[in-house]
Parts: sequence; C-alpha cells; structure tokens
Amino acid sequence: MNLSGTIDFRPKLLSTLSNYSLSRFKDDLIAGIVVGIVALPLAIAFGIASGVSPTIGLITAIIGGFLVSACGGNSVQIGGPTGAFIVIVYSIIQNYGLQGLAIATLMAGMILILLGLFHLGTVIKFIPYPIVVGFTSGIALTIFSTQINDFFGLGLTDVPSEFLSKWGVYLANFGNIDPVTLGVGLASLAVIIITPKISRKLPGSLIAIVLITAVVYILSNAVPGIHVETIGDRFGALSTDIPTPEGFDLSMNTINLLLPSAFTIAILCAIESLLSATVADGVTGSRTNSNTELIGQGIANIVVPFFGGIPVTGAIARTMTNITNGGRTPVAGIVHTLVLLLIFLFLMPLINLVPMSCLAAVLIVVSYNMSGWRTVVGIFKAPKSDISVLVVTFLLTVIFDLTIAIEIGLLLAIILFLRRVMENTQIRVYSEQLDVAEGTEATAHEVLDVAPGVEVYEIDGPFFFGVATKFDEMMRTSMGNVPAVRIIRMRRVPFIDATGVHNLELLIRSSQKVGIHIVLSGVNDQVRQTLIKSHIDDLVGHDHICDHITKAVAMANRIAESRRASLNRSVANA
Repeated sequence: MNLSGTIDFRPKLLSTLSNYSLSRFKDDLIAGIVVGIVALPLAIAFGIASGVSPTIGLITAIIGGFLVSACGGNSVQIGGPTGAFIVIVYSIIQNYGLQGLAIATLMAGMILILLGLFHLGTVIKFIPYPIVVGFTSGIALTIFSTQINDFFGLGLTDVPSEFLSKWGVYLANFGNIDPVTLGVGLASLAVIIITPKISRKLPGSLIAIVLITAVVYILSNAVPGIHVETIGDRFGALSTDIPTPEGFDLSMNTINLLLPSAFTIAILCAIESLLSATVADGVTGSRTNSNTELIGQGIANIVVPFFGGIPVTGAIARTMTNITNGGRTPVAGIVHTLVLLLIFLFLMPLINLVPMSCLAAVLIVVSYNMSGWRTVVGIFKAPKSDISVLVVTFLLTVIFDLTIAIEIGLLLAIILFLRRVMENTQIRVYSEQLDVAEGTEATAHEVLDVAPGVEVYEIDGPFFFGVATKFDEMMRTSMGNVPAVRIIRMRRVPFIDATGVHNLELLIRSSQKVGIHIVLSGVNDQVRQTLIKSHIDDLVGHDHICDHITKAVAMANRIAESRRASLNRSVANA
C-alpha cells in the first residue's frame, strides 16, 4: 500500500484521443452499436432481478457505463449492472429500501476511490481464486432460484428471500405451473442457446426477446384467453424521462448500518472489473492501469445513486463482445451508452411488451454462464484447503448472505495462507559446524567451525507474528541449555513485523539477563531499518548486527573463547 506516492489516475480516454483517427472511430462505432444492443436486455433483466424497475437498469447502464469508459484505466472495458450484484442489491432493498441502496452504493464508490488512491489495484487481484469461484457460483445458483416463479408462471406474489424457504414455496406450488408461460420460457431458452451455434456474433438474448415478444403479442391478440405477464403488466408504463438528481439523508447510524454492504459492493466491483480488465488485456495485448480503473469505477458508483441507479462494474461478457467486434478504445464504450440512451428515449413503449418469462430465460442462461461448473470441478482436484474455502464461501453465499460469505471467505483464506507460511518457514539449529553455502546453488562449500558454547538459529522465511511465536516457543524449550552466544541467522528473512520485533526484543533481554550474547547475521537493508527504528540495534549492540555469517561466527567464537578463558581463570584461582 502506497500512502505517499502520486495519485495514479490517468484515464485511457485521454491518451487515446491524442492520436485518434477516423478509421479507428469507424471500428469503435460498429463495436459500440453492437455492444449497446447486447447490453439492452441484460440491463433490463438485471434491473428487474435486483428489485428495481427496467428503467433503473437502463439508467445505470447509460450513466455508469459512460463514466467507466470515460474515467477508467482499461481501453475496452464496458461498465454497467451485472449479475454479480443481483443478490446483494435485492437484499439491501429488502432490508433498507431504495435509499439504503443508494447510500451503500455511494459509500462503495468512495471505498473504490480510496483503493485506487492508495495504489491497491494490484493487491485486489491476489484475492484467492477459490473465494471468487465460490461466491460467483453461489450467486449463479441464487439468480437461477429467483427466476423459477417467472419462468414457470407460478403466479406467486410474496416469495421469501431466503434460499431454502424460497425453494420450499416453489415445491409446494409446482402444481400451479402455467403451461403457456412455461412454453414461452422454454422457447426463449431455445433461441438463446441455438443462436450462437448459427453465428457467435448474433446476440442470442436480444434475438430471443425480439422474436418471442413479437410472437406472444400476435398470439395474445389473435387467440382469446392467451396471456403471458409482461414488463408492462408488472411495472406499468415505463417512463422515458431521465431522473433528476436527488439527495439522501446521511447519518453516522446509517453509515455504520450500511458499511458492511458497501464494503461487499466495493470488493465485488473491484474483483469483477479487474478480472474483466485482465481477460481483456490477455486478448488485446494492452495493459490496464488498475488504480485508475478502481477510481473510475468509484466515480461511476458515486454518481449513479443520485439518479436512482444500482451498482456498476466492468462486465466481462459485454467487454468481450466489444473486443470481438473491433472496439479498441473507450470511445466504443461511450457509443454503447449513447445507443442505450436513444433506445431509452424512443423505444421504451416496446419494452413494456416483453414477457417476464422471456427475461427469466435470459437470466437463467446468465446464471449458467456465471456458475463456472467446470472450474469448480477443477478446484475439487486441488488441495483440501482450497476446496474447503470454495465450499464454505459457496454455502454461505447461497444459504446466508453474500456479505457474510465474502468476509468469512477472506478470513478463511488468510488463516490458511498463514498456516501454509508457518509450515513452510523453517527454523534450523546448528552447532559445531556450519556450511555457509547450505541451501544455495553454490558449488563451493565453506564450512565454519562453531566453537563450543555457540548456537546458530537460522530463520528461513518472513519473521511475522505466526513465525515469531513459533521461534519463541523453540527458544523457550532450549533455555535449559545456556550457551555463551546465540547467533540468529536472518539471510532468508525478507521482512519482520511488529510481533517479530517484540519477540526478538524479549529474547534479547531474557538472554542478556542470564549472560547470553545475541548476534544477528545476514540482516537485509529493509529488516535492518525496521530494527533500527525499533532501537533493537541499541539493545543488542551495533557491532552485534553482522551482514554475513562468517563475521557473526568469528565474533561469537571470540566471545565464547573469552568466556571459557575467564571461567578457567576463575577455577584456577579458586
């Protein structure tokens, strides 16, 4: 984490426009139009599934998508509402209302900007993969479960939000399936699945919506008694007016209440947007500025709530659509938002006709693609610790809450990481002889004679709180044997934390009380600076911190010989 460096905010749009050309604009224009068409049904579906209206889904895609492209650190990133947020957004609305969602999204935007300002863009990428897969698969199953009512036409109006209770209600009401609604859903599903087999450039979800909506409209007018619930039936006539910005009341109580949800939104946004950017970089050969991308995502999530929008992040599917259709600059992302804006202003009455079961089919396909079941199967061949993290995160996401899942999943990953580091960090003890080149690739070996009364302890790994405790326990068990000198060899210690310094200080003081000298060997510059700031050099003695083991052994041997000579004189005088 860099708290003192310069602000790393350099939007890709600015560098792109400096050498932009007409031919590049033509490519971006075509890609932007295609992505806008692909994004339309997804924005509507994600808005409805999140518990808001289709209008809000489109507004989020328009405003949020524009800001992600204009302020982000990736050239081809397409921003907007995504399936990953459906669960958390729906939960926040259920518990705290739309204003609670707006405040949580605003705070999430601020957290994202802070992550970017503190240069934490690269750190986010190191969140363990089993956690990402666990909660992504959990979200996929949760999204699928939310679409059963609309897909089968069960007609339920008060479905529980909890996963197990929800399926209990479904199973109790499966006798109320509406065959016509189910037929529309299955037909939509078939169109979405078959379309890519004809051409991968055709947006299957959009073709399904246009085709199935037209068929349902014709049949409902031609055949009496046939009716399938549409967006207009559920939400009424959709507005074509862009909402005016609105404020909301903030208080410390509200902030404390919504901070965990805001943290979850921020982490989800950071993970998904940087994952999308990484995939895009692999295809285009470009390089994302991770910190700028986080700041851009933060700006989008700060602005969108004032217009009633839901959280925004980078969308992998839409970003890849942009790339495959020739988009290479943020201009394509901006064009895609303009396409959505034109649809919003002039075609919203047609969106009222879209059947809800058709949108359910779109989200069922989205949930299948999110599930990553092949990846899950692959992780089950990994170590048991990775499997346990995945399973726990998955179950917590599905059965309890995404916020809890991320928090506990991260905690589990940290604990398992610390355990692995402690298991791999070795503490060796030497006496009598020491091979200087042991543990290196050197072919020439220099063996040092260690005088009686000298012990060498080598720490192989970071000297942080877990290892410090392990080292302290080893030293305590050997306190019965009182040598003249203890050498602590630290050539393989890349860093030392506060607990390591504290335990080292206690060791030095307790050793000095019984007349044992402590000599530190192979201390690198970073560790040396930490020891100097903690005044360990004053405590142990400046000359007792050596840069090489030969110097440390020579000093220790002299001290031990001097001790023996002194004892021999005392015995002779007695």
